Amino acid sequence: MNPQNLIAFQGIRAAHSEAACRKAYPDKQTLPLPSFEDVFEAVRTGQATLGMVPIENSQTGRVAEIHSLLPQLELYIVGEYIQSIEHHLLVVPEGSPDAIQHVYSHPQALLQCRQNLRRLKLQMHDYADTAQAAHDVAEWQDPTKAALASELAAQQYHLKIIQRNMEDSPENKTLFVCLAAEPIDPDPEAGRVVTSVIFSTRHIPAALYKALGGFATNKINLLKLESYIPPHITRTAHFFITFLGHQKERAVQLALEELAFFCVKVKILGSYLADPIRFK
Repeated sequence: MNPQNLIAFQGIRAAHSEAACRKAYPDKQTLPLPSFEDVFEAVRTGQATLGMVPIENSQTGRVAEIHSLLPQLELYIVGEYIQSIEHHLLVVPEGSPDAIQHVYSHPQALLQCRQNLRRLKLQMHDYADTAQAAHDVAEWQDPTKAALASELAAQQYHLKIIQRNMEDSPENKTLFVCLAAEPIDPDPEAGRVVTSVIFSTRHIPAALYKALGGFATNKINLLKLESYIPPHITRTAHFFITFLGHQKERAVQLALEELAFFCVKVKILGSYLADPIRFK
């Protein structure tokens, strides 16, 4: 397949990430890979021109693994896509609701459907991937076992949807970001532009307050602010922010200059067009 027409994702065929790739970039072919690191490497080496990864779910919060990898990322965010996540209960064709005893899925999916699964008194089992769970349920051919996965997974692995929309909240959405080897220069006329940055502050009192002061004085709207401590680091927090504005705008440049003054490290992940659903 032509790398210029490939978008990589973590998981196997029919994962929610593949569904997001297909909807956000319908003109591209999808490339399943085992891990997030493999997705990054495929884009970095040119095996694929784009990679798509989830970074946050509206119900369960950030995808911790992605945030721990961002500081070392050699790629740029060039787009975002917000997908409504629908988890369905899938069984073999001869299965029935009364026969199900066990359900298999990714821990995030199980958490997003926990109340409904407890109501059905099903024993939950963590799995590496929602689509892998569907694949294995199809292989086992055991009517006591079900997978929590997408409609695409049901189609891919010839399973029956026995109960739709198992998610506890109807507002269950996941934010995906699209990564490329080179940054883009989005046109503000095409939509609202957002910028994402990772930084770590100096060890001085009120460093975060002072670092973010430039965004307030320059009237820049912060859309996301999150702190986390990367693996093997015990005393230095990293911060991930997304704000409304293009990094080439004068107000944004002034805010970033003030941010850098109070930081030991600032990494601009990219300016890109926001998904319009973000502002609805």
